[in-house]
Amino acid sequence: MSDTPQSFKNHGRLDPPYHFVLSAVLLANLFIVLCFAWKNPNYFSEWLVLLSIAAFIPVLKLRSYPLKVQDRVIRLEERLRLQALAPAEWHAQIYHLTEDQLIGLRFASDDEVVALAKQALEEKLTRKQIKERIKNWRADDWRV
Repeated sequence: MSDTPQSFKNHGRLDPPYHFVLSAVLLANLFIVLCFAWKNPNYFSEWLVLLSIAAFIPVLKLRSYPLKVQDRVIRLEERLRLQALAPAEWHAQIYHLTEDQLIGLRFASDDEVVALAKQALEEKLTRKQIKERIKNWRADDWRV
């Protein structure tokens, strides 16, 4: 983790082995196999091209499945946090917030999350718009 406090501008996270090494290896492999197939057109080389393209599918799924689980956990955490912080008469409104809005709200401090949730519902704010309106950023260092 960096010594710089997390903010809207730097909250995105890259995993170098995944985003750079694995992606580079897969792309290099595809390029090499395409060159091989170009010089040696046959069923075997075409099959290698197909396998190289198909290798991208599990890699993409490998990333999307845990992110979806994290999104579900964040949704639950934010609903519980809003129930603890919002007035009782507003609790029914919590379930009208979209998953995208709840994920954006996770960065809002406890002091501003309820007001920001109300704005998100009234103005149909997107995740990015919610994050841009946060004044006191609450870091989320657990996101993978």
